[in-house]
Amino acid sequence: MVSQSIQFEPLPPRPELAALRDEVRRFLAERQSSGAYAPGAEGWAGYDPAFTRALARKGWIGMTWPKRYGGHERTAMERLVVTEELLAASAPVRAHWVADRQSGPLLLKFGTEDQRQTYLPRIAAGECFFCIGMSEADSGSDLASIRTKAVKVEGGWQVNGAKLWTSNAHRVHMMILFARTGEAGPTRREGVSQFLVDLSSPGIAVRPIRNLAGEQDFNEVVFDGVFVPDAMLVGEEGQGWKQVTSELVYERSGPDRWLSSYFLLRQLADQAKRKGPDAGATRQAVGRLAAHLWTLHQMSGSIAGMVEEGSLPNTEAALVKDLGTTFEREIPEVVRKVVPEQARFGAAGNPALAHALDHISLHAPSFTIRGGTREILRGILAKSLGMR
Repeated sequence: MVSQSIQFEPLPPRPELAALRDEVRRFLAERQSSGAYAPGAEGWAGYDPAFTRALARKGWIGMTWPKRYGGHERTAMERLVVTEELLAASAPVRAHWVADRQSGPLLLKFGTEDQRQTYLPRIAAGECFFCIGMSEADSGSDLASIRTKAVKVEGGWQVNGAKLWTSNAHRVHMMILFARTGEAGPTRREGVSQFLVDLSSPGIAVRPIRNLAGEQDFNEVVFDGVFVPDAMLVGEEGQGWKQVTSELVYERSGPDRWLSSYFLLRQLADQAKRKGPDAGATRQAVGRLAAHLWTLHQMSGSIAGMVEEGSLPNTEAALVKDLGTTFEREIPEVVRKVVPEQARFGAAGNPALAHALDHISLHAPSFTIRGGTREILRGILAKSLGMR
């Protein structure tokens, strides 16, 4: 078996990136002071179309896309800087997140010219939001086992099946649907395709799935004889596996895979400034977590550099996703270990830290599942390294 090496080349300093980082921080400070939003434990999961439109006016959606599609032709590194600052400041970016992160790049790479002209300018303007139609019941991260079928009919395709754990399907306009359109070959990766689906189409039912916090984020999306026109096929029929794996690079390698618990880390750093019996252990924990955070920042930057050069770092993206989401889950565990209950809930306690810990603890189990479970990711790494 042929193995490949994992590459994370260090990137040289770029003064223009520091200036951009300062610009984003000023923008966020202004938005906070005006009351447009307040940072909180919810982090970047906040859904705020008005905030999305404000970002669009700054040119911070579709940053790397061609100008003829509403983009701004900036670099992947510039986009990474903006993304890091938005997430670190708990900005409510969920509305446009999927469309900007992966649906737009997918259409740029595989979509028709009409699809690009129709959807990319609307995404970049903060007017069209997307969700991902991949996961299914009894399938998990094994995408090759999907059972949703698209059968060819006159003028298009008829879709029947269901997608599960579909974030934001109840609030967005479009879905990129991954469906079986032919026979599963020897690897089960044959005979699958992707489609653009308008979620207002007849025959689509969106059913809420409440999470541990009682919130509706996930959904089951049921397709009952849904007609999808031929013009909505993305790329080539039967080439969906190649397309979806390229899409997952964008989903797995970004800072959203290691900054979901950042607000809690900030609260822990504030706790470390207080005097008390837990101060020493807290400072040590903050130092160790900050070192991990910086390493993930460097790794994500390296991947952005590879994408900028036209590479497709699937293995590196899987590694960052695995390490990043493990790090996100570790933060609340460390907080519970080093900060005693009295320091959180007592008369001189830290209610901000206690609230953030409660919120993130309820959401943390999902961190290592979304975007591919750690078992699937480690299988990808093992195969890439020639270990299986």
